[in-house]
Formats: sequence, C-alpha cells, structure tokens
Amino acid sequence: MVLQSRIPCEDQGWGTLLAGMKVSPVPLMRGFATGYVNVVRNIPLTVIIVFSSLGLYLTLGISLGANDIPGINFRLSVLSLVAYTAAFVCEALRSGINTVPVGQAEAARALGLSFTQVLRLIVLPQAFRAVVNPLSNVLIALTKNTTVASAIGVAEASYLMKGMIEAEAQLILISAVFAFGFIVLTLPTGLILGWVSKKVAVKR
Repeated sequence: MVLQSRIPCEDQGWGTLLAGMKVSPVPLMRGFATGYVNVVRNIPLTVIIVFSSLGLYLTLGISLGANDIPGINFRLSVLSLVAYTAAFVCEALRSGINTVPVGQAEAARALGLSFTQVLRLIVLPQAFRAVVNPLSNVLIALTKNTTVASAIGVAEASYLMKGMIEAEAQLILISAVFAFGFIVLTLPTGLILGWVSKKVAVKR
C-alpha cells in the first residue's frame, strides 16, 4: 500500500507521453510507443519486478541512488510499476484521444498551432475528461498490483501479511484485515472517480 502513493503521477506522466508518441506524425515515435505498449502489457508484472532486481541491480549495478538493499528494491519496484502501469494509461488515453473530433485538431493546425500545442491545448484536456473511468480502473489495479513487490522482498501488504501469519498463526483474521484495507483504498476511489467522470464528461 505504501508503494501506491508514490506512483500515480509518474505512470500518468510516462503514459501521457507514450500516448502522445502513439498519435505522433513521426513514424519512429509511433513505432516505439506501439512496441513498448505491446511488449510491456504482455509481460507479467512479477517478471518485470524480478528482472528489475536481478537484471538492473545485480547485473548492471543500477541502484537508483539508494544505499541499502531494502531501499534499492523499493525504488526498483516503483520503477517497475511505473513502466508497467504506464502502458495501460497510454491505451486508456489513446481511446480518449480518439473521441476528440478530428475537425478540432485540423482547425487548430489551420490557425498555425504545432502538433505539440494541438495535443496539449486541444486534444489532451478533452481526452482526460473522457477517460476518467478507465483511468480509475488503472489506479485501482495499481493499488492491488503493489503487492507483487513482495517478490523481491519489499515490505508491502502481502509481505507483511505473510510475516504476521507466520508469527501469529491467525490466517483468517489477518487476511480479512488486509482485504478490508484494500477495500477501504479501492472502493472510495472507484465511487469518487465515477462521480467525477459524470461531472467532467464532454457533452457532444
């Protein structure tokens, strides 16, 4: 659960950049974004997190500025979750971009706006309003996916739950407490963002 609070801004930023690249007029950018999304979405998150520990740290020595193993694994887990979740943010945003009438972008270009300006000022503001519900689903999935970080020893919810069960031998009670914790985090998120989605929806 601790990881979840550190990630949404980063994966939304990287996901937005990927979405912009995917609709870019530059073939190289479109190819990179398409390849990235297709590859990352089809690799299990556990594999990505374990690779970040074994591949990035043990093989390449990348520690992201941390000095101890718990800190290194925590930062590598954040990096992995950002890389993984950004692919889903990208696809959600691309579906929102497709809802914006082409005529608006053409009119903006006729006024002399560049592709970046059209995307930033005309397309993305409407796209974000159209995909609040899909992005809320991504956020909820991210909250639950943080438990996978326990695969490399990060003291996340499932890792702590396992330790408590081994120490207290209260399987049902401890599992129920952690399950309730995730419900408290995810259920209000879905309800609030569902309400926001109705309020900001673009009327066409």
